[in-house]
Amino acid sequence: MLDKTQIEAILPHRDPFLLIDRVIDLVPGEYAVAEKDILATEDVFRGHFPGHPVFPGVLQLEALAQTGAVAVLSQREARGKIVLFARADEVRFRRAVVPGDTLRLEMRLTKSRGPVGRGEGQAFVGSDLACSGTLTFALTEP
Repeated sequence: MLDKTQIEAILPHRDPFLLIDRVIDLVPGEYAVAEKDILATEDVFRGHFPGHPVFPGVLQLEALAQTGAVAVLSQREARGKIVLFARADEVRFRRAVVPGDTLRLEMRLTKSRGPVGRGEGQAFVGSDLACSGTLTFALTEP
């Protein structure tokens, strides 16, 4: 398991935009599983939506992308680089994610050609699928 400090040693993201709290499973270059605790105190809920807080779908996708980036950047040859989100396909949102939920983020890298790769992602709350999609990324120098 990787905690936030260990994640920050891999990813360039920092609060408030580091959207994963811990990595619970990791095979570098293949897959990563991370978790994000959805807290009522998060700033996003001041405006999305007052009185009916919902964690935005685009932030769920970003959390999936960051999970995939951990799988990519934890490889020795990728250290010190950054992963840019290039494309999202076949994205589906199936359940609202609300304060009190823990979002489990699963990313499996499926294709890589040069600096461009693709991964299949799913985010769950408990056993309920919250969102899924195919994410394309580009590996680059900072």
